Amino acid sequence: MDTINLIVSKNIKRIRQEKDISLEELSKLSGVSKSMLSQIERGNGNPSLSTLWKIANGMMVPFNALVSQQRAPYEVVRLSEMDPIIEADENLKNYIIFSGDENQRFSVYYIEVQPGYSWTSEMHMRGTIEFITVFSGKLQLKVGENTFCLERGESIRFKADAPHAYQNLSQETLIFHNILYNS
Repeated sequence: MDTINLIVSKNIKRIRQEKDISLEELSKLSGVSKSMLSQIERGNGNPSLSTLWKIANGMMVPFNALVSQQRAPYEVVRLSEMDPIIEADENLKNYIIFSGDENQRFSVYYIEVQPGYSWTSEMHMRGTIEFITVFSGKLQLKVGENTFCLERGESIRFKADAPHAYQNLSQETLIFHNILYNS
């Protein structure tokens, strides 16, 4: 199984070439420097979630188009065998459980967030909806002007093509599933 960085590297390069977009053009479209894009495409970069969202939005593709790999007719996923996307010195770990591909409209993520950590997500592609279920900890979610607090066993659905931010309000690791649906 390829590492997440290698999967991302191959997908960005393939999609960019299919769309006939140069690194310089993608840099302008995404706001990610040309040198960082080049590093990521070589498999040497360790892009953050924010960077990957900027690239996906710049290329006008769903996020899962960057993190997907070819699938067998069945798939058993073991968290212990996965490399997460890490943000801010491991304060956030995002495991891509089922990434789908460019033609699949959804992807599933398992996310672990350390106590007190917060982050703002890039706006997703128009029509994207997030479905979140909390398994431990306490999630504060801000969507536009609205704030929601979710605890174990609670779920929310919201339009993710608007500004939104997350924070772990508890003293334990926040764990939640996030399903992104691209309509």
